[in-house]
Amino acid sequence: MNVHSNSPRVEDILQRLRRAGHRITPQRLAILRAFADSHSHPSVDMVYAAVKPNFPTTSLATVYKTVVLLKELGEVMEIGFGEGGNRYDVRVPTPHPHLVCTRCRRILDAELDALDHLTETLAQSTGFRILSHRVDFYGICPECRRKAAH
Repeated sequence: MNVHSNSPRVEDILQRLRRAGHRITPQRLAILRAFADSHSHPSVDMVYAAVKPNFPTTSLATVYKTVVLLKELGEVMEIGFGEGGNRYDVRVPTPHPHLVCTRCRRILDAELDALDHLTETLAQSTGFRILSHRVDFYGICPECRRKAAH
């Protein structure tokens, strides 16, 4: 994880934090960058490990507080896995399908156009006003399959 880059996503979140009156500390910025620049849907521990070398006084509690703040602002999606812990998606913080490798625990975003149609159909047929959804597909990623083949 790169804690020094500035992506458009990071800039959007920074503007939102400022408008809401939140301070942008160097630690908070590094935590935000680590989440936003990750393609792996990191856990709090993964972000903490990425930030700690450059900000040794940062605590795990600071990372958790930042996650809580981002959740309150709707800027992160929490992906809970029970005993497997939570992972976070700051890049795409709205409900969308994920592919989860049961071996290495890698999480990938999945494009599934049919999901919007399915959600709409379910809402119409049941009368539910669907506020959110979660769809995860579990399997073995190509990298783990290659490793197993050797």
